[in-house]
Amino acid sequence: MKFSLTAAVYILIITLCMVWSTHPECSIVLHLQEKENECNLEMETTNKTAACVVEWDGVSCWPAASEGEIVSVLCPLLLLKPETPPVPITRSCTEQGWSEPSVPYYKACYYDAPEEDEDMRNEKNYFDLLKLIYSVGYGLSLAALLVAVLLFCSFRKLLCTRNYIHLNLFLTFILRSVAVFVKDFVLFADKSTNHCTVSTVGCKAAVSFFHFCVLSNFCWLLVEGLYLQTLLIFTFTQTSKIFRIYFSVGWGTPSVNVVIWVLLKTHLDDEGCWDDLESSLWWIIKIPILLSIFINFVIFLNISRIIVLKATQMNPSEKQVIRTLVRSTLLLIPLFGVHYTLFALIPEHVGVKPRLVFELVLGSFQGFIVALLYCFLNGEVQKEIQGAVRRYRTDTKANDINLQTQEYLN
Repeated sequence: MKFSLTAAVYILIITLCMVWSTHPECSIVLHLQEKENECNLEMETTNKTAACVVEWDGVSCWPAASEGEIVSVLCPLLLLKPETPPVPITRSCTEQGWSEPSVPYYKACYYDAPEEDEDMRNEKNYFDLLKLIYSVGYGLSLAALLVAVLLFCSFRKLLCTRNYIHLNLFLTFILRSVAVFVKDFVLFADKSTNHCTVSTVGCKAAVSFFHFCVLSNFCWLLVEGLYLQTLLIFTFTQTSKIFRIYFSVGWGTPSVNVVIWVLLKTHLDDEGCWDDLESSLWWIIKIPILLSIFINFVIFLNISRIIVLKATQMNPSEKQVIRTLVRSTLLLIPLFGVHYTLFALIPEHVGVKPRLVFELVLGSFQGFIVALLYCFLNGEVQKEIQGAVRRYRTDTKANDINLQTQEYLN
């Protein structure tokens, strides 16, 4: 069963929107809407007594014609496949009105329609699978991070400056996961909605909240790197004072940037759902993210250099220590978000599929990996949990003995 061209384009737009915050394919929809408006104006100004009146068929505007007249149009350039030669589409004006087009649009615009239909289906299946995987990833991360936060808050001995920073990072990963689900629900729950033109307070708030959560996540990844670098440079630091500075960087920077971005979007670029990454205002969000990525990358290189120097100064017999240093270096990759460097300076429209797999699929599991490495596999946390279990068993055993003693005395 063949899709119509407009239906196929719309399906691709919806699936792209669901996994990507911008959608250049909307230019096609917006172009068609502009042509439709022009056609409606032409309908109002032309002679409505003609045998065939002005008609918009969803892709082209057919001018008024007299009976027996044949009118031809070409496939719109935005829809025409580059290798496809222009094929005229003709319609005859009959006594009953306009005839059916001589050539269907999918044939005029795509010379090999069956293959294009199959490609469209494969594309949709690919994006559906991608959405399913990143939904599972964010859901798993959300559950693991909530447990990790509960553990850190339950054991007060764990609440040092380092773990306070970890705790705030966990919170940003939680917010980021929630923001993804909120954005998907608000923007894409109703598949009948035209996502290229919808502009509601709810969708703008969802996108703004999403940008705040992502930006705060990158800011706290930066704080993790800055704190570790500070410990390596300064032997003695006032941790309480330095934490206040880091707290301001982690939550203050995204708050200020997003507020400025919202105000400018409201007054200068209040179109759609504010999810257009081609807008120049997007740099207000993107610049802090890029700075975070590259500062952390430099810190990662510096720490790796220090570890390599230590490893070269050790005897070959100390292989276990060397392995520990290498493992420590690898653990810094998810904590610093170093993997984001790969696509940091590449434009959003370049390498879309690899970028989506890398940023959405791998990024969705980053929270789970961080919770696993820095909480569940953390020796301090495991020690506190084991101590709590031992105390619980001791108290339970003592209560059983007291209960048996009371029963004996009675």
